Amino acid sequence: MAAVVLVHGLYHRPEHFAEVAEQVRASGTEVVVPELHRGSLLADTAAVQAAVDALREPAILLGHSYGGSVITGVSGAGHLVYLAAFVPDAGESAAGLGGASSRLKAAIRPGPGGSTSLCPDLATAALYDDCPEPFAARAVDLLRAQAPGCGRGVPERQSWKDTPSTYVVCARDRAVDPGLQRRMASRCTDVREWQTGHSPFVGRPRLVVGLLRELLASDFWRNAHT
Repeated sequence: MAAVVLVHGLYHRPEHFAEVAEQVRASGTEVVVPELHRGSLLADTAAVQAAVDALREPAILLGHSYGGSVITGVSGAGHLVYLAAFVPDAGESAAGLGGASSRLKAAIRPGPGGSTSLCPDLATAALYDDCPEPFAARAVDLLRAQAPGCGRGVPERQSWKDTPSTYVVCARDRAVDPGLQRRMASRCTDVREWQTGHSPFVGRPRLVVGLLRELLASDFWRNAHT
C-alpha cells in the first residue's frame, strides 16, 4: 500500500487540504500533509523530505503551485503530481519561470520583516474564484503570512527527471497562467487538464481524490512497488 504526501503552496496551510486528506484516508491510505513556511525553499524541501523518509510505504507526492518547487527537490518519491505547480529545471525558480499572475501579485501586501500577506478579497478572486462561497471564505481565513524569498529558491535536484510524474493543468487558473502550466507540463510523464481555477482541492476535492486513487490503483504503481 502506498502513502500520499500533500504539499501546499505559498500562503497556504495543511488545513487547505483537509477534505482531500480525509477522503483519501477513508480508503485506508496513509496521508501526510507537512507544514511549510520554514523560511526558505531549502528548509521547506527538507521538511517534506523528512516526511517521505519517515514513511514505511512508497509515496505519491502532490505539490500545488509553489509546492511543485518543493517536491522537485525531494528524493525517494514513487510518483510526482504537479497541480497547477512549478516544475523547475536546473538553476530555475518558480519566480524565474513566470511566478504569480498579475492578478495574484495585485493581492500581495507587504508586512513586517519583508513578509507578505494576501488581501482577502483579491485573494478570493485569484485563488478561489470558482469555489463555492463558504469554502472560499474558509480557505481565505486560513491563509497566513509568507516569509520572503521562497518563490525565488532553486531546487537542489530535479526529481521529475527520474521519477514518473503527472501534471494537472488548471485551465481556468487566475493565479498561475495556464499557458505557463502547459509549457511546464511538457516536462512531465503524463498531462491532465481540468476546467478549474487554481485551487480544486478547495472547490472540487473529489477531482483531486479521484486522481490520487487512480494512481494508487494503477498497474504501473502496483508493478513498480510490489
